[in-house]
Amino acid sequence: MAPLKKIAGYTFTKASLLDEALTHPSLSGTYNYQRLEFLGDRVLGLAVSTWLLEAYPSEAEGQLNRRFTSLVRKETLAEMAKKLDLVKAIKLTPGAETEGTRDKEAVQADVCEAIIGAMYLDAGFGVVEEFIRKHWIPMMNEDQDVVKDSKTLLQEWCQARATALPKYEVVERSGPDHQPVFTIEATVKGKGSARAQGSAKRIAEQAAAAALFSILAGEK
Repeated sequence: MAPLKKIAGYTFTKASLLDEALTHPSLSGTYNYQRLEFLGDRVLGLAVSTWLLEAYPSEAEGQLNRRFTSLVRKETLAEMAKKLDLVKAIKLTPGAETEGTRDKEAVQADVCEAIIGAMYLDAGFGVVEEFIRKHWIPMMNEDQDVVKDSKTLLQEWCQARATALPKYEVVERSGPDHQPVFTIEATVKGKGSARAQGSAKRIAEQAAAAALFSILAGEK
């Protein structure tokens, strides 16, 4: 088979970089996506930080940080890996496949960052920054409530009362692969719980956190 050269709309000059970015550690002790994921995390952070400073010149650091966290968190990266068709290209051992490794958000997020790191080494920051802005800005526009991060509000509520931190559990996943619906339950031990649905885990988690925060804060 010819080596894969193109993915997510980008054609690699060095196919070996793409191959490395898609290789799970189960296949190799050294030749895998981990080093590129380390690099991609930093490149993504720089690109997103730069864009946020340009896009929101009047916002305080706290608001910018919430926007930043929303765009680079594990759930967002896993969602992006699915949108860019990276998940099905991950190379795994049969054993890891059987264990459901391909479906783990942490693995999907790591591969997404590894692809960014590989692209940076292949073409430089200008190309990868354009790629990130193309795919990440629409996500930012979809999430209009990012400044009002409900998960952060709920966590701060718990910390202020020295109680257990919130936990999130996938109660149900329904719908086809291209249009899933996740039901998430947010729970604060000894205080209560609430459920909500969303087209992605991060969206459902935010909605569940908002519902529980409203209950705990006595808004309803």
